[in-house]
Amino acid sequence: MIGQFIDGPLWYFALAVFCIGVLFRLFSILRAGIKRDLASPRSSGASGAVRNLFSRFIPRRDVANRGRLTLVAGYLFHLGLFALLFFARPHVDFFAERITGFDWPALPYWAFIVSAEIAFIGLLLLWLHRLLHPVTRLLSSLDDYIGSSLVFLVMLTGCLALAQAFEPLRLLHLFLAELLLIYFPFSNLMHTFTFVFSRGYTGAIMGRKGVNA
Repeated sequence: MIGQFIDGPLWYFALAVFCIGVLFRLFSILRAGIKRDLASPRSSGASGAVRNLFSRFIPRRDVANRGRLTLVAGYLFHLGLFALLFFARPHVDFFAERITGFDWPALPYWAFIVSAEIAFIGLLLLWLHRLLHPVTRLLSSLDDYIGSSLVFLVMLTGCLALAQAFEPLRLLHLFLAELLLIYFPFSNLMHTFTFVFSRGYTGAIMGRKGVNA
């Protein structure tokens, strides 16, 4: 009974909350608009937005030197999680069955293990840095800990359920993933989407002023 609820109604409810919540948050940002800039532009705001969006994936040398740990850990976690989410065989099959209707090439087993280890190492390093560094500990909120804890638990139960030999583990993994979907639009995890707007906005403003930001 509980398994059918997790596999059916709760999944569709979580997916609906995620999609509607994310779209509403993004629409709210776009609807707010920006203040009209009356100054004569010195350069293209559009090119500044695009340049800033992609150039920030490679931090400046002075920033990288001061925050090398968080830089490396951040890339380990995000790249590992991306590979697990979209290219792990169970996820590819799940997306094909319930969302897309088609599949795509999946990671071999060894690559799945490597991606999982990379993601776990990155997340744990970021977690420890948040807890132990006095500045990040002061800036962190309860939302940051809840979001990272949910992601960790989803990843952990997903790896444990990989063998698919113990059905309760698969259901626990799916249940935690559904909780994460429901929580996502109301949390700082929205930076998954909103970083595009923040980087683009900053780049466009600086671009119009002729500043190579």
